[in-house]
Amino acid sequence: MATRKSARLAAYTTLTIVRRNGIGIVTLERPELHNAFNEVVIAELTAAFRELGDDTGVRAVILAGSGPSFCAGADLNWMRKMAGYGAAENRADAAELAAMLRTVDACPKPTIARVHGAAFGGGVGLVACCDIAIAAVEATFALSEAKLGLIPATISPYVIEAIGARAARRYFLTAERFAAAEAYRLGLVHDIVPIAQLDDRVNEILGPLLIAGPAAQRECKALIRRVAGNAIDADLIDDGVERITRVRASPEGREGVAAFLDKRRASWVPAEAATKKR
Repeated sequence: MATRKSARLAAYTTLTIVRRNGIGIVTLERPELHNAFNEVVIAELTAAFRELGDDTGVRAVILAGSGPSFCAGADLNWMRKMAGYGAAENRADAAELAAMLRTVDACPKPTIARVHGAAFGGGVGLVACCDIAIAAVEATFALSEAKLGLIPATISPYVIEAIGARAARRYFLTAERFAAAEAYRLGLVHDIVPIAQLDDRVNEILGPLLIAGPAAQRECKALIRRVAGNAIDADLIDDGVERITRVRASPEGREGVAAFLDKRRASWVPAEAATKKR
């Protein structure tokens, strides 16, 4: 099994990574195929999010697509190849896809999906795996697997968490397309804007993310995973007490409170961010 260090690729062929002002930007680079993914894209997305998650210089990660679409799901040529797979090959292939989605979902840095054009099938899964999703009003979505006689199995935990079981009953079964406004209503995306304003809106979200403590953000993501869907019982309450006790005593926790009391910016806040009102 590859370690996290060995997962970093020497070169990417289906995506690019740009680091800019503490932000890692992962862009799918298969525009002629609407950024549909195959086994190479899956492996490279896994490696990219591990790489950026381990990079202490990166505060947040944006996932975007080049060309006319965000991600149109599975590559047709890859699907043709899968049609000839046996059970063992299909299981291994599905496991790689599931591992990629889990890596995006579990990235310790805040993640933003910048969605435009088509987000179909596994593309919807990528949107649901990101912490924050901003879509162009022109974007279209579909959980299209049932049209092909398939099911959205690997993406289902993330999509159902985002839109709920009731909406999943409709859109998993009909495989119909739906607009960005519906994606917003369902909770799949957090905001919709005209495509000309998409980058501006993403940048607006990045501002508050850079002011918050990076360790606190990691702890928040772990806290959400622990609390969501669980009963409010003594174990959950005790877990919350233990978490806040530990974080209060952490170097970042102490620095953050001290900065607040001293009316100064915390050590992790970029100087330019501190001068802007949020």
